[in-house]
Amino acid sequence: MLSNVIVISRNEWKHHAQITEKFDPEIPHIPCHINEINQVFLNLIVNAAQSIQTAGRKPDEGDITVKTTSLDDSILISISDNGTGIEKENRSKVFNPFFTTKEVGKGTGQGLSITHDIVTVRHGGRIWFETQVNKGTTFHVLLPGEDRTGNTTVEKQKAN
Repeated sequence: MLSNVIVISRNEWKHHAQITEKFDPEIPHIPCHINEINQVFLNLIVNAAQSIQTAGRKPDEGDITVKTTSLDDSILISISDNGTGIEKENRSKVFNPFFTTKEVGKGTGQGLSITHDIVTVRHGGRIWFETQVNKGTTFHVLLPGEDRTGNTTVEKQKAN
């Protein structure tokens, strides 16, 4: 799924960065609404590319890393960039609807708000970020996977 999103988004990042894939081969099945999760990763990759472009990096200097890690019965997906980072005063607003730091006409402020809703409300996951101004940002998405019984983490929590 992530490889497909990387291919689909290629025109957004190819002139600004290289993408490195670090995929854990032992990732369990992720019960999800695939189109919505694709939108999450597309938003995060496009934002990473735009941040690198805003930072003024040359294409051979721009780096985006997409990493997956299996954590017990959950999956952690991390998307890192070496773009502008997020200013301290904007960090608490990042997931707010209509919040954007982009110029008028360049962004609607909906991408990360919708991404947050898809991850947390629709999939029972978590999304957060780590950032350093002028160094870059990593967005982490934690999605519940399936355990050996075939139940998702969310189903187990509801059953308890």
